[in-house]
Amino acid sequence: MEISCSRCHQTVQAENCYCPVCGLPQLVYATDGAPGQAQQERWNEATRDASSVDWKPALRAALMMAIPAGVLSSEASQAGHLGLIWMATAAGLAVMFYVRGQRPAWITLGAGARIGLVTGLLGAWLAFAVSGGALFVDRFVLHQSSRIDAQWKSYVDASNQASLQMIEQWSTKMAAADAAKLQANQTGIHAFMLSPEGHAGFATFGLFWNAAILLLFAVAGGALGARLLARTRRPEV
Repeated sequence: MEISCSRCHQTVQAENCYCPVCGLPQLVYATDGAPGQAQQERWNEATRDASSVDWKPALRAALMMAIPAGVLSSEASQAGHLGLIWMATAAGLAVMFYVRGQRPAWITLGAGARIGLVTGLLGAWLAFAVSGGALFVDRFVLHQSSRIDAQWKSYVDASNQASLQMIEQWSTKMAAADAAKLQANQTGIHAFMLSPEGHAGFATFGLFWNAAILLLFAVAGGALGARLLARTRRPEV
């Protein structure tokens, strides 16, 4: 027999003591003496709201998983191109390790997303710091400035050439003055990107953008981990 949770109105199996989605205890009343008494004894133990987070163990789990995920997701890692996978997996594992010591043995999607957010903040910050530190070491300690600047110039020149070709195609459909203005703007952008300020600005923006994407995937990984646990775990009674 199936019943509906009084909080989230999701389907709950009759033998389940908690809602698998929101964790609300499902009280069952019986008219028979013995079964009713046995059922009431089930709820004498303290239960936890599955939508809340006990942050002390949650932070331990988040930090434990964020450190390796942040290092692996940095540009200094050979596996940095898989950073989104590392961060989402780390958030899901942080939720799993946290739930192991909780009762009921699952949490809601919102609680999982919050643990994923914390994991992502720690991991993304670490990835940003490691990537920035590796870039500093390459440029100023290992004296790789020429190589780094040459790679950036090659990228900027290729982008500028593609933009000029697009402007040339559009110029047939616009006034000559407008086409000339677009070309002048593109020339200015190209010069700025090749300047030390432009190079540093775009490099910093790239690191921030990477950290933001990692954070989003960590939130999604935490929510997904909570969802999977809600489907597979059952409370101990």
